[in-house]
Amino acid sequence: MKESKIYLLSGLMFVLVSAGIWLKTETKGTLDKGQYSYADVKTLDLSKSYTFAEEKVPMDNWDALERLERELLVNAYWHSNTLLMIKKSKRYFPFIEQILKEQGLPDDLKYIVAAESSFAYATSPSGAKGLWQMMNATAKDYSLEVNEDVDERNHLEKSTFAACKMLGRLKEKFGTWSLAAAAYNMGPAGLQKEMNNQRAVDYYELNLNTETLRYVLRLIAIKEVMQHPDQYGFATDDGPLYKPLDKYTEVSVDSSVSNWGDFAKSFGVNYRMLKIYNPWLISNGLQNSGKKKYLIKLPKE
Repeated sequence: MKESKIYLLSGLMFVLVSAGIWLKTETKGTLDKGQYSYADVKTLDLSKSYTFAEEKVPMDNWDALERLERELLVNAYWHSNTLLMIKKSKRYFPFIEQILKEQGLPDDLKYIVAAESSFAYATSPSGAKGLWQMMNATAKDYSLEVNEDVDERNHLEKSTFAACKMLGRLKEKFGTWSLAAAAYNMGPAGLQKEMNNQRAVDYYELNLNTETLRYVLRLIAIKEVMQHPDQYGFATDDGPLYKPLDKYTEVSVDSSVSNWGDFAKSFGVNYRMLKIYNPWLISNGLQNSGKKKYLIKLPKE
């Protein structure tokens, strides 16, 4: 029994040492080119200029730089989440970028989606929902339909247009995109109250709740890592990126639908794909006594 334990421990040590050697050799990646490795944690370069919507981080503000460094480290070394965001961005960013450009808004606002939802049609503990994480009341203020069958906070096109309108109004009210983003996160009334109480007119002067205090710096950090993934050890060429869901036809529906599974099958599509292409359809059917017209996407594959 004693000898068998010794052999077992020896075998385990061999496995661990071998794994360590493999980690060192296989995860080094392109360190010789000055890039980061998955196995290495390094202090990041804070000497360069960082911006959000062309607004510079005040490099002479040590507090802002320390907060930025925290967000860079969190997003650079939270490998699974950040790599998934990079992959998913290829599905959603092209459309969001187009809408932002059409609305005359800064391209950097797209990183709000990454920060808010990580590109998931998620529901927060407070009830915010969708890629842009909008509250129910806010959604209705911007003409999004929300009921037991339909939740247009999960509608990519409509929620993006609504977010653009909201962000544009916040910029008009607060004067900078940094403050507009902060207001998007904590609410305009709450931000205005803090600005009045603290006699502050700049985001980097404010002492806010922890989430909003980190928010704009987090957007900047996500932007930095997603724009330069290879510099932070994310070898995106080694695996497939997620393709946009742009190959579909649209079917007009102006009546009630008793069961989306039957509806999908009638068009040669399964229920799962119908829901993926139409995440705003949140129940198994549709009550539509008012004969409202809805456009349903059906994948071509």
